[in-house]
Amino acid sequence: MPFNIGLSGLNAAQADLQTTGHNVSNAGTTGFKRSRAEFGDVFAQTFGGISQTAIGSGTRLQAVTQQFSQGRTEFTENGLDLAINGEGFFVLNDQGNTVYTRAGEFQVDRDGFLVNNQGQQLQGYPPQNASAADPEFNTGQLNDIRLQTGDADPQATGEIEALVNLRSDAENLDPALFDAADPDTYNFSTALTVYDSLGTARDANLFFVKTADLEWQAHARVEAGVDAAGDPVAFDAGPFDLSFNNSGTLEEPTTFNLTTPDFPNGAAGLDTELDFGGTTQFGGDFAVNDLSQDGFASGRLTGVDIDDSGVVFARFTNGQSRVLGQVAMANFTNPQGLEKLGNNNWAETFAAGDPVLAAPGTSNLGTIQAGALEAANVDIAQELVNLITAQRNFQANAQTISTADQITQTIINIR
Repeated sequence: MPFNIGLSGLNAAQADLQTTGHNVSNAGTTGFKRSRAEFGDVFAQTFGGISQTAIGSGTRLQAVTQQFSQGRTEFTENGLDLAINGEGFFVLNDQGNTVYTRAGEFQVDRDGFLVNNQGQQLQGYPPQNASAADPEFNTGQLNDIRLQTGDADPQATGEIEALVNLRSDAENLDPALFDAADPDTYNFSTALTVYDSLGTARDANLFFVKTADLEWQAHARVEAGVDAAGDPVAFDAGPFDLSFNNSGTLEEPTTFNLTTPDFPNGAAGLDTELDFGGTTQFGGDFAVNDLSQDGFASGRLTGVDIDDSGVVFARFTNGQSRVLGQVAMANFTNPQGLEKLGNNNWAETFAAGDPVLAAPGTSNLGTIQAGALEAANVDIAQELVNLITAQRNFQANAQTISTADQITQTIINIR
């Protein structure tokens, strides 16, 4: 019996050494969770329970459990590296099988999918309206997250906002004499760039003519390029009547419809709302306080950003961004019940419970840090101490066997 007890202790110490060695060997593995060997004592059962005088039969390995404590966050230079701050797992598609990981080392494959170094595709929620400023996501559907590599569509100018101050002491002019080419026929002018339906930039000018006290006319001219004969083409719109009260603020109407014919390049004509709301007639100098429009040209992909809620944005050269999806995360009632697959992956089991899928930062799920990775939660100093302890346990159990052998030899030598 002492031999078996000592042997069980040797096996336990060896399992402890192997577990600790496994932790040390993965100290540099992204998202690795250290393991702990758990042991239990062994007693022989008798009828009615364990005898009060039972000595015990040694020890046995009960389980090797992983400890899901947070690893430190290490920042990288790759914007597609993702670290989880808090609970949860990334969801991956492994050729139709769903696996889970804490390792966020992602890259883009040849088809534009976000994958890890094993080619497993990161799962996320598709946007319901990718062009919306605050898009909603279809959280009932998991898709492979795919980056758009084509050009972003252009947008024709649909609104122009012009907020200016027109000098109250400006000279009254005859509106019938207005000529955009003659500066003497208008009081003030300003310019901006607008875009047609094909994303071509067009120069647009606004002209202001004071027709009477507190009365002005605004004219618009949009340069349209050249016609088939090579002659320059410009489209004129207006006049738009602006009336001010004796406080110098603009009275209704303040918005007007600016339309043009189709452009020579085949683009549709502008159908734009021209908003002068906030325009004033004060005694100060002519000033352009705000002049903006909502159109833009097409753009090429310049980069991808991921925020802490897992929303993936594509950035384009035209200054626009487009939502590509939202990273999905999963959590389990008992993460220690997950099946260890290796390669930083786990699979769901009955013991782990059903996966709860949601967006990062919701429920009890952690947030995402882009451009960073979660390091292993292995404390090398603690593991070295564990090695020393396991080694001493091994030596002590070996001494148990040695002592039992000496006693046996003594009994054999009795004459």
